[in-house]
Amino acid sequence: MSSPLATASSLGNPAALARVSQLKALPRKHGEASFFFYDAHFKNAAVKILPGEYFCDTEDLLVMTTLGSCIAACLWDRVAKVGGMNHFMLPEGNGDSGRYGSFAMELLINEMMKRGASKARMEAKIFGGGAVISGMNTINVGERNTNFVIDFLKLERIPIVSKDVMDVYPRKVCFLPASGKAMVKRLATTNTEALVQQDKAAIQKVQPVASSGGSIDLF
Repeated sequence: MSSPLATASSLGNPAALARVSQLKALPRKHGEASFFFYDAHFKNAAVKILPGEYFCDTEDLLVMTTLGSCIAACLWDRVAKVGGMNHFMLPEGNGDSGRYGSFAMELLINEMMKRGASKARMEAKIFGGGAVISGMNTINVGERNTNFVIDFLKLERIPIVSKDVMDVYPRKVCFLPASGKAMVKRLATTNTEALVQQDKAAIQKVQPVASSGGSIDLF
């Protein structure tokens, strides 16, 4: 008869599995990602960031998201070993929502500073902004999002050390907050219906406005 430890080991990394259980039990702030799971590929505890959410930490928990025209900014303080990621859909909008870049960026910076990071030491890696909807040329939400985050970081004097943005590809992004390591995988343009619908919803929100006038590892 196999021992409990052997059974746990066959299912995955026991320490990482235990960490997932701990993370699920902790209270979370409004807008903070809360979908924790065990990633069998990396054999690590992981959290998935949905549109409008963010996550920052001081450990190398695997932070991941999937992007179409949306942008994910990964910020890192190499001295404090604090890192975080957000996921926003549009540059600006009404109300305090992480779906809008202007709010999402300020929120991530502030939450990292609460954990000991200094904005003066932060560096950025940015991803997304893909034109994933075929024939989308009148309103390129991905381009607008990309231009916004580049301009924002320039204004805040946070250097962009690496980026993989725009083009036509959806992307899967993984980030390790303590080490600042980022990995990106360009996805096939097929079987991305959920991302396309997400982008179409974003386009509908900006339609009235538009009509009026490091290193990155692949895995």
